[in-house]
Amino acid sequence: MKYLLLCLLTFSFLFSFSYTNAQIVEQPDPLRPSVPDSSKASKRDSSKTAANQLKADTLKNVVPPPTIFRYRFTADGTATAGNVSRTLLQLTSAVDYQLSNYFKLSSNPSFVYGKQNGILAEREWFGDLRTTYRYEKRLYYLAFGSYERSNLRQINHRWTAAAGVGYKLLNHKRAYISITDVVMQEYTDFLELNDINIFRNSARLFGEYTFDKDRFTITHTAFYQPALGQYNVRWNASLSVQIKLTQVVSLRSTVANAYESLIVPGRQNNDFRFTLGLVYEKK
Repeated sequence: MKYLLLCLLTFSFLFSFSYTNAQIVEQPDPLRPSVPDSSKASKRDSSKTAANQLKADTLKNVVPPPTIFRYRFTADGTATAGNVSRTLLQLTSAVDYQLSNYFKLSSNPSFVYGKQNGILAEREWFGDLRTTYRYEKRLYYLAFGSYERSNLRQINHRWTAAAGVGYKLLNHKRAYISITDVVMQEYTDFLELNDINIFRNSARLFGEYTFDKDRFTITHTAFYQPALGQYNVRWNASLSVQIKLTQVVSLRSTVANAYESLIVPGRQNNDFRFTLGLVYEKK
C-alpha cells in the first residue's frame, strides 16, 4: 500500500498534458479569507455567532489567535524522450499576510519552464502584490501591481497597476464566491510588436467549495479584461479539483484556458492546458 501511494505521488508530480502550448495565464488563484465575514451574511450565521459568544468570552485564554500568514505551493510537470523530447515544469503559489483587521497583503507568483526537442518553448514569469482593505467585510477594496515576462507570447515586459472593489456574493464555511472589478493600466513591451500602454476594465469571478469535511475542494477563477476605448480583449478561466492526501499535501487537477486578441505574428490567440500536480498548503 505504501509503495502504491509513493508511485501515485511520483506520477502526479511528473504528469502533465498540454494542448497547443502551456503557458502562464494571468489568473491568480487567491486564497479565500480564513476568517468568516464579520458582516451579518445571514440570520443563521448571526445566530451561531451569538450562541458561541458566551463560550468564547469564557475561553478567551484558550482560543488560539487567528492565522495571519497562509500559503499554498503547487508543483507539476512532465518529461518525455524518444521521437518527441519534452520537458515542462510549472510552479505556482499563493500567499496571504494579514497586517491588521483591516489590511491584508497577498501575492501569487508563478514560473513555467519548458523545452520541446531541445528548443525553448516556455519561460514564463509572473509576480504580483495586492493589498486589500476591509477584507473581512462583504464589500472590500483592493489595489495591486504585477509584472510578467513570456517567451511563449513574446512579451519582454508587461507591467500592470490597478485598483477597484470586491464583493462577497456568498461567504459560508463550505462555499465562497466573490466578484471584483478594477480599472487597470497596462504597459506591454512586445519583442516584435509596437509597445502598448492602455487602460483595461478587469472583472474577476472566484469561487471555492469544499466537501466531505474539506477532503475535496473545487475552485474556479475567471477573468474578463477588455481595453477601454479600443478593441483589445483578454480573458481566461480555470477550474481545479483538489483531493487532500494528508493534512497539508493534496493532489490537484486543473484545466485552464487563456485568450488574447493582440499577439505577435506566428502565435495563437488561444491556449488550453490540463495539469495534474501536488499542492502543499498551510491555512
